[in-house]
Amino acid sequence: MSRHVAETAHRLIPSPGGRIHLVEQGTGPLVLLVHGFPESWYSWRHQLPVLAAAGYRAVAIDVRGYGRSSKPAATDAYRILDLVEDNVAVVHALGEESAVVIGHDWGATIAANSALLRPEVFRAVGLLSVPYTPRGGPRPSELFARMGGDEEFYVSYFQEPGRAEAEMEPDVRGWLAGFYAALSADTMPVTGAPDPHFVGTGGTLRDRFPVGRQPAWLSDEELDVYAGEFERTGMTGALARYRNMDRDWEDLADFDGAPITQPSLFIGGGLDASTTWLADAIKAYPVTLPGLVDSHLLDDCGHWIQQERAAEVNRLLTDWLAALPA
Repeated sequence: MSRHVAETAHRLIPSPGGRIHLVEQGTGPLVLLVHGFPESWYSWRHQLPVLAAAGYRAVAIDVRGYGRSSKPAATDAYRILDLVEDNVAVVHALGEESAVVIGHDWGATIAANSALLRPEVFRAVGLLSVPYTPRGGPRPSELFARMGGDEEFYVSYFQEPGRAEAEMEPDVRGWLAGFYAALSADTMPVTGAPDPHFVGTGGTLRDRFPVGRQPAWLSDEELDVYAGEFERTGMTGALARYRNMDRDWEDLADFDGAPITQPSLFIGGGLDASTTWLADAIKAYPVTLPGLVDSHLLDDCGHWIQQERAAEVNRLLTDWLAALPA
């Protein structure tokens, strides 16, 4: 039964990298929500009140480098090991011993590794949009460099400090609007159009974004919230996650191919490149996620899944949470 839900509360708590800003709502078992790129705690605005009403203490963080959380200067301060420890610090600072962790996009990778590396803290894991892929294969930078032929994959484009910032920061709001539209079901480029995940020779990512089209899930006021945060912080802290992928590959060598055994959930968008490119990772879940409770692909849904299809995602999350062992 739903209950009266208090208003959201903002807090800053100490973490290994400085401080983490979080927004919490509700009381009960702790559910930690971790956003992706290029977003903030605000991407969970539709989930916080619903999870709180369902009897959970819902907490959405600004990941290190984003929003009101600390933004260390060193690029290597954003490796996955550090972000996992930020999550652990949040749980303990809130007076809890354990939590369910749910992530979207890069947040899904952070959540998965939190469950993998600290199973005594994270008792279950939910992954949105980006499937779990255990550490393995070639060095990531080498893999990405081979993608796209004459074009450059966006992850490679993000590697060089300052390069992507020069595209994004002169018009943060316009760049975000285009990026969100490019990966949303109702505004993404039509089949056969140039792929916005790749950069043409001498071009930019923005060259392939839809122009003058705003997805239905995003109002002008909501876009203003996102843009305001990145206009204040810049984009470097957010992009640093991409610039640590080789370090992560090295740091996680002892976990090559390792499964996540806690109860898990996956929800992906049927039109999201993250799920189509990584279809083999989803097929491997019986081995890589042996504790998988449910896996869902939402038809006609893009990448921004908990915003594009908030009601459906909320139902799937609360049903899964209710079925978890106490």
